[in-house]
This record gives sequence, C-alpha cells and structure tokens, in this order.
Amino acid sequence: MTNSTVKSEVMDEVAIDRALTRIAHEILEHNKGCQDLVLVGIRTRGIHLARRLAEKLHTIEGEIVPLGVMDVTLYRDDLRRRLDHPRVERTEIAFPLTDKRVILVDDVLFTGRTIRAALDNLMDFGRPQSIQLAVLVDRGHRELPIRADYVGRNIPTAAQESVKVRLREEDSVEQVIILERPESQRGRREA
Repeated sequence: MTNSTVKSEVMDEVAIDRALTRIAHEILEHNKGCQDLVLVGIRTRGIHLARRLAEKLHTIEGEIVPLGVMDVTLYRDDLRRRLDHPRVERTEIAFPLTDKRVILVDDVLFTGRTIRAALDNLMDFGRPQSIQLAVLVDRGHRELPIRADYVGRNIPTAAQESVKVRLREEDSVEQVIILERPESQRGRREA
C-alpha cells in the first residue's frame, strides 16, 4: 500500500492477545476439547496467529495441538493477474488431516478468495471431519459465501480502506490498523 495513510489503530497488543484468548476458549467449547483438533495457519501472519492459538490451547487444556503451515499461492484464482513469477513458500502439514477437525487460521477475512484457495489446498491432504475458520479480523466485503467460525474482531470498512495486521514476528510491532488508500489507488481490490 504505497502512500496509504493510517486512519486509525483498532487493536493494540493487549486487544490482539485478548481476542486470541477468547478464540481459543471458543474453539475448545465448540469442539469439546482438543481431541482430533489440528491448526493450520495461512502464510504469513496466519501462521503466527495459529502458533499463538496452539500455545493458548496448550496452556488451557495441557494438550499439544498439531500445527501446520499453508501457502495458498498456487491455489489462488487470481494467480495470473497478481504476479508473473509468484513467490511460492512451502506448505508444511506433517500429520494426516483425514477425520481431523481442522482450524484454519488467517489474519484478515476480506473477499473470501484466500480461504477458498486454502480449502482447495487442504483437500489435497485428506478428508477432514470438519474445517473451521478462525480470523483475527473480519472486515466484510465478501465475494464468496465464506464466513468465519471464530472472529477476534469485526471491523466494517469502506472500499477505499484496507486493514493491516502487524505482528511482532514479522513487523516488530503488535497492532491492527485501518489504512486509507490514496485516490490514485482506489478501485483496486485486495485478496
């Protein structure tokens, strides 16, 4: 987002941690514990959020929940439009997904296209009992019929705005901010 301006900070470090703690409790309540539960984080920030959720689940239940990492680049429906030479990272799921309850974790839910790509990718690894979606932020503007099961915060946004999650592992700061795009960039859509 070149030249975007920060409109507001909507979550700080404390709010992010609280949201993840609440999501962890909701996951445990909905699934009646950790049995057959696995977490899969979508690159890049979804991985860090999934790790944090795994730590919280371990703290609450005393069980280790398997954690996988997914790159959806090659499964995206806009791959040709985005990059001539996409940077593809590894998907690392070192456990079977068949008959597991998969919690797919991402930072921001927007159009739903990243999640659709993730669902396609997951099916290449087996047939889960269920797939549930946990996101830190749901900003609306869906283009596909996808909804999150666990949401840290709903943040209604305008089309000319974007939501940026900054995590210490990637950005050396913890916050969720709303950016306003300059007039020259309006009309472009994010994933």
